[in-house]
Amino acid sequence: MSHNKPLILITNDDGLIAKGISELVKFVRPLGEIVVVAPDAPRSGSGCSLTVTQPVHFKMIRKDVGLTVYRCSGSPVDCVKLARHAILDRDPDLVLSGINHGDNSGVNVHYSGTMGAVIEACVNRIPAIGFSLCDHDQGADFEPMGKYVRELTKMVLLNGLPDYTCLNVNFPKVEEIKGLKVCQQARGSWSNEWEPCPRSFDENYYWMSGSFVPLKKGHEKSDNWALANGYGAITPTLVDMTDYKFAKELDSLVAGLLMEDEE
Repeated sequence: MSHNKPLILITNDDGLIAKGISELVKFVRPLGEIVVVAPDAPRSGSGCSLTVTQPVHFKMIRKDVGLTVYRCSGSPVDCVKLARHAILDRDPDLVLSGINHGDNSGVNVHYSGTMGAVIEACVNRIPAIGFSLCDHDQGADFEPMGKYVRELTKMVLLNGLPDYTCLNVNFPKVEEIKGLKVCQQARGSWSNEWEPCPRSFDENYYWMSGSFVPLKKGHEKSDNWALANGYGAITPTLVDMTDYKFAKELDSLVAGLLMEDEE
């Protein structure tokens, strides 16, 4: 592998044949040496899952100047781990994941295989960005977000990111994106998450469904608001999930519990 250009590792959770990952490669290919290690089939909703009950296999399927592509039998996190352990000759300068068919705003970040790969890179202090588009269609139009993907990638290659901080970047399904907004993760939860799809003689079959209900509607700093109003949403995301504010109060509460035991 060339050491003259930045090394960019690309993966996703929609699988190697998804249009989104091909578009991502197209958008950033001039910016470095690209190595793709992606699941051999869709792994949507896999979060930070690992494959621990069977071996994981990878195979090179394409090699061009500046671009090498592998398929992997594991999850997006497996792809990043295996790339670092068995494929690359050094850690990548940047990990990109996506472009996901469907957004990963709000609490979706906790379920997302796209962001699972990003978080795996972030844990290892490798700058990482997850890209998603609010369009589940297999033939989705990714072109409106192309210039933003390139510029954000260039920005992170040049400036890096703080340790244990990654970027969750979502784009609306629009013909023209109004611009970018740095956002907070929308707070809320999912409702009506299951839809019955009975089979013959058995009604206990369900499809995952549902809709996201924001805790605070119209919150202009949230990623959901930005997307609903035509903006790309950039949410800086921490791997460290410690609640430092509540930790001080909890420390006092725990100390009180111990004092009661002594009495």
